[in-house]
Amino acid sequence: MTSSLLASRRDAERTDVFERRLRRYHPRFRGAVYTLAMRHSRIADLAASFPALLFALAVPRPAFDPAPALACVIDGLGLAEVAAAADLPLWLRRLPPEAFAGPIARLPDSEFFRRQIANHLPRSPKLAPIWLQVVADVASLAHEPAALWIARELVREPRGVTPARLRLICLWSWFSTQRATFGRELITQPWTPDMRMGTALAAADDWRVGIALHVSLGREVIADMWLRAGHVAGYDFLPLNSVSAIAEEADAMRNCLKTYGYNVAHNRSRLWSVRRNGERVATLRVGCGPRDPFPSIVELEGAGNTEAPRELWWAAQQWLQTHDLLQINTGQRRWGTAPLDRATWLSVWRPYWIAKRRIPDWLTIAPSRSALQAL
Repeated sequence: MTSSLLASRRDAERTDVFERRLRRYHPRFRGAVYTLAMRHSRIADLAASFPALLFALAVPRPAFDPAPALACVIDGLGLAEVAAAADLPLWLRRLPPEAFAGPIARLPDSEFFRRQIANHLPRSPKLAPIWLQVVADVASLAHEPAALWIARELVREPRGVTPARLRLICLWSWFSTQRATFGRELITQPWTPDMRMGTALAAADDWRVGIALHVSLGREVIADMWLRAGHVAGYDFLPLNSVSAIAEEADAMRNCLKTYGYNVAHNRSRLWSVRRNGERVATLRVGCGPRDPFPSIVELEGAGNTEAPRELWWAAQQWLQTHDLLQINTGQRRWGTAPLDRATWLSVWRPYWIAKRRIPDWLTIAPSRSALQAL
């Protein structure tokens, strides 16, 4: 009688523990997990020994048949064998039930990845599902080293990682490793695994600005610069009439000139370099005001956007007045109507499409300013 009561109590305790474990799964999938666990005691044991495996078998990803792996569980095979049959990394065993908010995507499982990822697992059950999804996305869109890096950064400073920016980060980090590509040539600061997120975002944004400049202006020289090169009061006014000239000026003068490709393409302004004795002293932007049909000096700044001296402004005004402003065609394009350079767009992204064997709907084969801006 006593032994029967004890056995009954132990069964009740085991049931209670089991129920508590199941309640930790996402409410949306809890029913599927419970239904599967009830099929066999060995399947139910996975709730304690390998929560990720139980979830992956109850909520399989598309095109995955869990039946062979379930048979392995019921036959009493080891967890490593069952995980292999389920195409599930064994390192997921250390994640709590709270980590699974949808079918588990394919994840890296190389020996190096397994050793390293153990150092960056999330301690917070609340962070775990975000962490798992981000690691899977970065592994798919970029590469294993980037997935390890984002795992570390997300655990180190969760608020510093913005999921909406990950596509840009992934593209930039992927191209950072592809030396024989045009996309890599446009990277000023490549990705490295010791970077912090803030530095990475700034470098990726700079890369995107460079791409936007190239696809906005193409590879041809800007034929109509409105004005002519000139020399006034010891200053040389030289045209920035190509993507390379604009990029070099931006880097040398530490300014945001590379962001003006869109502006120039829509015939809103022209860019010039001011030099003295062969040295860059200022960057000049000529444009037209809303109600002014004639070009005027919109910006004139020294290195790092410092204020240009008064005598340089005078020289620039004198240079401008040497032109017949009435003959300059300053007809502006309506914003968004200037075509992007298709050859440049394809040259940048083709290696990525080929390597990943797909063209994502967010990185279309047709040049798109909105797609580039949305990264």
